[in-house]
Amino acid sequence: MQAVKTAISLDEELLTKVNRLASDLHISRSKVFALAVQDFLKIRENQSLLEQLNKAYEDFPDKEEKTISKAMRTKQGKIVERESW
Repeated sequence: MQAVKTAISLDEELLTKVNRLASDLHISRSKVFALAVQDFLKIRENQSLLEQLNKAYEDFPDKEEKTISKAMRTKQGKIVERESW
């Protein structure tokens, strides 16, 4: 993938920390930013997926659905009892 240059504005203290981290890890400052953005995007993706899962599972059966489900289990149980396995 081709790299694209961009300019960003940072608080001086944050830039100092980034420079220190890049030095400690023996990687470029650009690599620190790229890794940070990748991690941030992954976190957001995971949060979005979790929200979708929570939404999908928040629809618990209501009283009518529970009654129907119980009746179906009872009926299926009687059918299975009659089978000669």
